Amino acid sequence: MAGDSVVVVGAGLAGLVAARRLATAGADVTVVERRRTVGGRVRTERRDGFTLDRGFQVLFTAYPAVRRELDLEALDLRFFRPGAVIARPGSRSVLSDPLRDVRAAGASLRNGEVTLSDKLRTLLLRQHVGTRTESEVFRSSDQPIRSYLREWGFSDDYIDNFIAPFYGGITLDRSLSTSKRVFEYTFKALSAGRIAVPAAGMGAIPEQLAERARDAGASIRLDERVTALDDEGDGNENRDNSGREDRDNDGDEGRDSGDVTVETESETLAADAVVVATDPKEARRLTGVDSIPREARSCVTQYYRLPAASAPRTGRKLLLNAADPSPNTVVPISGIAPEYAPEGSALLNATFLGDAALDRDTDALAEETRLTLEAWYPARDFSELEPVRTHRIEFAQFAQPPGVHETLPDARAPGDATYLAGDYTAWSSIQGALRSGREAAQAVERDR
Repeated sequence: MAGDSVVVVGAGLAGLVAARRLATAGADVTVVERRRTVGGRVRTERRDGFTLDRGFQVLFTAYPAVRRELDLEALDLRFFRPGAVIARPGSRSVLSDPLRDVRAAGASLRNGEVTLSDKLRTLLLRQHVGTRTESEVFRSSDQPIRSYLREWGFSDDYIDNFIAPFYGGITLDRSLSTSKRVFEYTFKALSAGRIAVPAAGMGAIPEQLAERARDAGASIRLDERVTALDDEGDGNENRDNSGREDRDNDGDEGRDSGDVTVETESETLAADAVVVATDPKEARRLTGVDSIPREARSCVTQYYRLPAASAPRTGRKLLLNAADPSPNTVVPISGIAPEYAPEGSALLNATFLGDAALDRDTDALAEETRLTLEAWYPARDFSELEPVRTHRIEFAQFAQPPGVHETLPDARAPGDATYLAGDYTAWSSIQGALRSGREAAQAVERDR
């Protein structure tokens, strides 16, 4: 490995982890990123004193890869309280984890939206998933989240009023047709850890990863697009249709090596190996791996300013729309992280799910959020709600129907000296992205 040259295409979470690990192993690493900033889908911008993440994103502190790859203390995290506020016209009720949020325990126990039976089943489900590893969860039999919860005996009211909007925020799929594996593992993470955002925004996560990659010796070149790859090797014959190789000994044998030529808009780079860590569409273009997922989950997240005195108080919980899918959630984000808004102002966001929201007018979305808040808080005036920024995200996640994880490519799918790193080699999450970067680096190291 020492002295080998590696080009990493893409400076998202996966690419930055791969770069740091390869540089630490002694490789000469160059990261090429087409944007002017690192982060990929995890980015933050500043506007008029507000901190605006690209879409509503949070960090699950219990994810193993998060604990392994990030310095959580340095991120200066701001934490949500467990649970959420279930909201409908004229009614709001708190549902929390009484074991971890003692202050909300009484309100949760009195919550009429959820039966005692549902609450007891939630505790049993928590015990069930708590004993299972990530590998065990994602190798288990599969079915949609909704049918899985019905098999557990949960009521339709609990599924529709709490799980659908809550997991609509996580999977961008309020219908709950997503793989139950995603539900099980995220539910485990929610039970074992906390949800947070860095005080400086979610973009602080890739910035930290980039700094650590540079400290390890990697070079990061921004605002430079890779136009083509030319891998001179000839090692594609041992792959099935998913891109997963038929190999023994963790792929240490039968792997051809060869120089890779990386064409950018300004020059040609020669490398011993290349890690493609771009978004799925670009990764398919560069590598030709057909099993990289195409089907997307989309959303629109809109940010609003309000006078601080007018902001809803939720006890650092998000608001779930139990009555209507639009908007799915409203989050008083500056109530969780005061640094997200300038003094005297509050910052809220609302998330709208699905392709239909992408084409809706900015003012129409804002008006819907205003009317929704006024229905939830009849005694409050939200006339000063003003949109600050609207993020229309066509490919927020790849779709994860039951059984999808068996079809995903692995790090070695392109063959020869080209490798993949991205959550689409694992599952759509920050955990999947960070883990994939580590696995790509390990694959390169083992093959050199």
